[in-house]
Amino acid sequence: MRSLAGILSVAALCVAQAQALYVYFDGHHPKCFYEELPKDTLVTGKYKATAWDEQARAYVDHPEMGVYISVDETFDNMHRVVSNRGASSGKFTFSAADSGDHRLCFLPNGIPPSVTFHPWTGQQIGGIKLELDIVIGETSQIERSDKGKIDEMVQKVKDLRSRLDEVRREQIFQREREADFRDQSEAVNARVVRWTVIQMLVLTVTCAWQLTYLRAFFIKQKLT
Repeated sequence: MRSLAGILSVAALCVAQAQALYVYFDGHHPKCFYEELPKDTLVTGKYKATAWDEQARAYVDHPEMGVYISVDETFDNMHRVVSNRGASSGKFTFSAADSGDHRLCFLPNGIPPSVTFHPWTGQQIGGIKLELDIVIGETSQIERSDKGKIDEMVQKVKDLRSRLDEVRREQIFQREREADFRDQSEAVNARVVRWTVIQMLVLTVTCAWQLTYLRAFFIKQKLT
């Protein structure tokens, strides 16, 4: 099948697009799709393979069945970038290293015995059903998710910085209060010392005057 256009379409812009489709296998041949991907485009997908059960008349799960997934760069001599053998259901992810056509192939393996083969053609009667849910260009979603996480971290850093600024302002305020208290204490101590010196001078002068007065009084009494 040439190109997923009509099945998988990629927007020119890197906007994630989800593509869901069903693929039916009638033999041991892979189903391949071609898609032109821009460089660094992220492709993710989910898949689930079920086998037709004739008795149940429905597609049922078979845990023993698996799916082989391969991705080749057709523009680079079919360079294989993905080669994965997964379970009957799972996920796959790859990123386009370069721009160009990529071939995505899916092949079920471990097919249960209940899926019988036609005796002449070898094709499976009923076959295998593969459900694909592919998202192409999910880079923007991841960037938005990362941007949201970064914004959250930036906000946390801003909050932490704001708290640190508050702590710093509180420390500065406390230092200023301590400086004011120290200045007031020094001023009070200076006034106490000054008042003490004045008191001592007054007492000294008073004592000297009293001694002088008493001396003069005793001399006068003695003369008389």
